[in-house]
Amino acid sequence: MNTAKAQLGAVLAAGGPGLAYMLDRTEARLAEVAEGHGAELARHASGTLAAGGKRLRPMLVFLCAGGEGVGEPRGEGNALRADGAPDGRLVAAAAAVELLHMATLVHDDVLDRAPLRRGRPTVFAAGGRLAATATGDLLFSRAFAELAATGSADAVRALSAASSALARGELMQRADAWSDDVSPERYLERCRLKTASLFEASCRLGALFGGRAGLAAAVGGFGERVGLAFQMLDDVLDVSGPAERTGKPHGTDLLDGTVTLPLILARERDAGLRGLDLREAVSDPTRAEGICDRIALTGALGEARERALEHVAEAKLALAGLDMADSRRRALELVADGVVERYA
Repeated sequence: MNTAKAQLGAVLAAGGPGLAYMLDRTEARLAEVAEGHGAELARHASGTLAAGGKRLRPMLVFLCAGGEGVGEPRGEGNALRADGAPDGRLVAAAAAVELLHMATLVHDDVLDRAPLRRGRPTVFAAGGRLAATATGDLLFSRAFAELAATGSADAVRALSAASSALARGELMQRADAWSDDVSPERYLERCRLKTASLFEASCRLGALFGGRAGLAAAVGGFGERVGLAFQMLDDVLDVSGPAERTGKPHGTDLLDGTVTLPLILARERDAGLRGLDLREAVSDPTRAEGICDRIALTGALGEARERALEHVAEAKLALAGLDMADSRRRALELVADGVVERYA
């Protein structure tokens, strides 16, 4: 936890005082959105948003906006209006990406019948399938309502593309469940769809609403690579990370039949793992620990981590030469580095 706070503090310092201010504005907006749709939905939605994490995607929105530092009064369309009032469109975009992200987590927990998320009971565990499905639907609909209110068709298209990619990635993951022939290339495409697409959209929205539409493609490429690394390292942590750090039992993905890169690479090195039916571990969850240990012994975790680091290096390279303030570039580089340090 101290490491996470230090990483966040470094990014906030590099991004300037306005970054923390805009994140606070986003937090307030998220709380507002969760209310007004009935007591039960408000309770579940508020709990989901309050559980939230580091708000990495909203942070990317602000860091990819124009200006020297997020929150500086640089005129209409940038981080602040000329009168110093926060640009509601940037806050709406930041809220929208976080709402969509949270909606996918709630729906994932329904599909996985997950009892815990970040160490806390899921909406599925606390309220059941119907409550969780309705909560996810609410968060999803409010995400697009936030962007629609900005009047930007380009922004809605960007988030819609990410939403469609998320759905395709989820379907691909379900199709691959329990499979013993998932290739690294197919796994990477699944990561791009299911995780990296929203990172990319967050960066694109920041550029669009920050008056830097010409940078949208370039910063979107940065976001995609960071998102790929994020998911790949998360999959490493599922095999190697302790429950107190991940907020879920060791080997949760394996028990769900999710075939991730560590298992794919380990199967190439261990013939016994190639013939293993993961379904056998479901009836005896303690077997997941043994499978994780066996994967680690092959050296697959180190290779998976190295592949993720390559995407981080490419992400940082994508920022080189862009018409961007040094402080902004430094903050984005720290975000990329923080993805790695989170799993170190």
